[in-house]
Amino acid sequence: MQSQFGIANVWIQGDFVTRAVAVLLLAMSLASWIVIILKALDIVRFKQLARQARDFWHSEDFAAGLSKLGGDASNPFRHLALEGREATAHHRNTQTHLHDSLDVSDWITRCLRNCIDEFTARLQSGLAILASVGSTAPFIGLFGTVWGIYHALVAIGTSGQSTIDKVAGPIGEALIMTALGLAVAIPAVLGYNALVRGNKHILNALNSFAHDLHAYFVTGARVILPSGDGARVVTMKKG
Repeated sequence: MQSQFGIANVWIQGDFVTRAVAVLLLAMSLASWIVIILKALDIVRFKQLARQARDFWHSEDFAAGLSKLGGDASNPFRHLALEGREATAHHRNTQTHLHDSLDVSDWITRCLRNCIDEFTARLQSGLAILASVGSTAPFIGLFGTVWGIYHALVAIGTSGQSTIDKVAGPIGEALIMTALGLAVAIPAVLGYNALVRGNKHILNALNSFAHDLHAYFVTGARVILPSGDGARVVTMKKG
């Protein structure tokens, strides 16, 4: 049986504004789910790379550590290690640039921080879409609700009667628009919060790795690694 409260009826009986609101909400929902899925896959991959990075300091030398990080150019841990090595070599082998007046520790810190900032920007790309959808979708659905109530009032004024058969369609349209707005906003908000937590975990691992790299390049490769309940010192040869 065809229902005046069905979504199909809203599309068939709705005017240009109603259909535009429905299409906009659908596009926002698709954009949100695409971002959520792609960024979630990235987080899973980066967490696997973070676990691989723990084996870096168990290598005999720097080259062996790089091999454990793999050859993926998008690996932020490998990129950070290469950036630190290049910054150290550049500072120690050149004496003709303004940055040579900086301490080697400050120079390496600056280069590693720039590398982390670039990765952070890439990691957080797309989150603005989820934030925008989560904050605006309920109001877009509310606009559709107001428009449906307006249609109900027009129907009452035209017929001069406030019977249920005159207002059922417009009221159903209004309720559906409210539900659609919430259905789009809630996954976007939950996805945003989950992705922010995942990004924070990855950035914490990356910052910890950068701290160890800084100690390695500045102090001569002495890094404290946990071993059971105690700790041990591992010395890596620079290569």
